[in-house]
Amino acid sequence: MNNKPKYSLFKNAKYALDGLTHALKSETSFKLELFFGFFIFIAIYSLPLTFYSKMILVITAFLILIVELLNSAIENVVDLVTNKIHPLAKAAKDVAATAVLFSLILHILCWILVIMYELF
Repeated sequence: MNNKPKYSLFKNAKYALDGLTHALKSETSFKLELFFGFFIFIAIYSLPLTFYSKMILVITAFLILIVELLNSAIENVVDLVTNKIHPLAKAAKDVAATAVLFSLILHILCWILVIMYELF
């Protein structure tokens, strides 16, 4: 079954903006991460770090948002498929949540390493 519409750059951009709008309206975790991300980006910009250190921190901060969006997509698909508590549905949601956790840990570790390398 192929339900993909014909490719259009503008339609695809609209789909992406629709996804962002949906996440901003309905995903509390994404909104919190975006809120804290704002201050993280200000800190990255403000600190006297090298360009490469800043890029590492920016990339890992964006990675958190990307993984959170993928987590939300997985949760939505699982909820669409079943409303029962099934072990595989739980596992899919839990694994996606673990991916978010790992992206957060990676970002924190990068902060620690950058601060140790740059400021000490």
